[in-house]
Amino acid sequence: MAVRVIEVAEFDLVVFGASGDLAHRKLLPALYHRDADGQMPDDARIIASARRDYSDDDYRDYARKALKEHVSDLDDAHLEKFLKRIRYVKIDIGTGEGFEDLKTVLVEREDVIRAFYLAVGPDLFGTICENLGKISVVNTHSRVVMEKPIGKDGASSKALNATVGAVFNEDQIFRIDHYLGKETVQNLMALRFANALFEPLWNAAHIDHVQITVAESLGTGGRAGYYDTAGALRDMVQNHILQLLCLVAMEPPESMNADSVRDEKLKVLKALAPIGEHNADKLTVRGQYRAGASAGGAVPGYLEELGNDQSGTETFVALKAEIANWRWAGVPFYLRTGKRLAQRVSEIVVQFRPIPHSIFDEEAGAITANRLIIRLQPDEGVQMKVMIKDPGPGGMRLRQVPLDMSFAEAFKVRNPDAYERLIMDVIRGNQTLFMRRDEVDAAWAWIDPIQAAWAASKETPKGYTAGTWGPSASIALVERDGRTWAEDELV
Repeated sequence: MAVRVIEVAEFDLVVFGASGDLAHRKLLPALYHRDADGQMPDDARIIASARRDYSDDDYRDYARKALKEHVSDLDDAHLEKFLKRIRYVKIDIGTGEGFEDLKTVLVEREDVIRAFYLAVGPDLFGTICENLGKISVVNTHSRVVMEKPIGKDGASSKALNATVGAVFNEDQIFRIDHYLGKETVQNLMALRFANALFEPLWNAAHIDHVQITVAESLGTGGRAGYYDTAGALRDMVQNHILQLLCLVAMEPPESMNADSVRDEKLKVLKALAPIGEHNADKLTVRGQYRAGASAGGAVPGYLEELGNDQSGTETFVALKAEIANWRWAGVPFYLRTGKRLAQRVSEIVVQFRPIPHSIFDEEAGAITANRLIIRLQPDEGVQMKVMIKDPGPGGMRLRQVPLDMSFAEAFKVRNPDAYERLIMDVIRGNQTLFMRRDEVDAAWAWIDPIQAAWAASKETPKGYTAGTWGPSASIALVERDGRTWAEDELV
């Protein structure tokens, strides 16, 4: 199946933090692929910026190594063509040195789109934007891209958004969550709103519960210092998981217009039943991994990776969330995420209610309720579990089988990385898959009381062995409702 590629307008993309891990692993490969697929115009430029004392050629050598490491289908001839797009400007964000040099490069072309990608820590977002304002390079064609986390709580998020908002208008600010760029996540909207099959059933009358799992088999590694200031609730739930929840639970938007979609997501966030000191002990579980085994070998615990003998930071969190509206009243949303779990997998499981009455006798076997499984990673696809008759003579015997659609198998094309779509959407000015400021505020308004309840309880996170599915209390969180985590689906 051929993929339709629509060329974007001419642009200058400035990447701050261009020698960092995100640029190395994700941004450079994403840009290369978009160029290789013919989506970039001939005059598009990539302006890399970092503190290192590179020349243009030095950074091109750096980019060449990164692409050879992370792009499996690299074409040498196209690689060299792509590298010619790159310029390098040394900037020290702390001192402001180098911003005037950036201005000199940018003013060579006044009428093209200017996108500033902040691939740096959030503590530098405000400083960068203030300096861009001072050198007068922000115009009506400009956009700025901010990676999560947007603040560490509601107050710091509001302050950061105010600083950035003093330089860029809200319609120029792109708060990126790469999960929303995944094909499967977008197909969730297609499944719901482009098919008559699901939407009539998408409510409390037909759905028993929803599970959202974002599991990582790796530990914190070299990020342990940063991670200890964040934890799983801030690092994953406040953004990735709540965004997935919104797409599952939102009402049909008026259209695919960016604000129409984001208006409906905001309604979900505002309808989340509060969790705080009065109920956090019943509705939340937090854990921290201990030494164990992963990928066939022994691995250290979180404290060993951190180099400290104590920490109250959670590396695992499970929550039971409820949405207080007519569509979802009484339907629990079980959310969990963690590091050093049994496997790397991200899935949404929509568990439908059992049939109200069986016409089959006991010899036919048990009838299992239908499940819709939406796989985000590692193998993007959609699976529906349905009951059928076991083939062959001898009476009616029922069993559950999957109707399975793997994107890689169905479309026979390379599955683009989420960053490829999102970067091009920035250039187009399409904000549908990006978070609006009031969404971020609403997410923090739900998360902050949970964080405060944990701090007030003074309980330490529950230990769990690396390579398992987290602390036993997370199993109890679901099983006391007569349900279970769908770990048999996580394959």
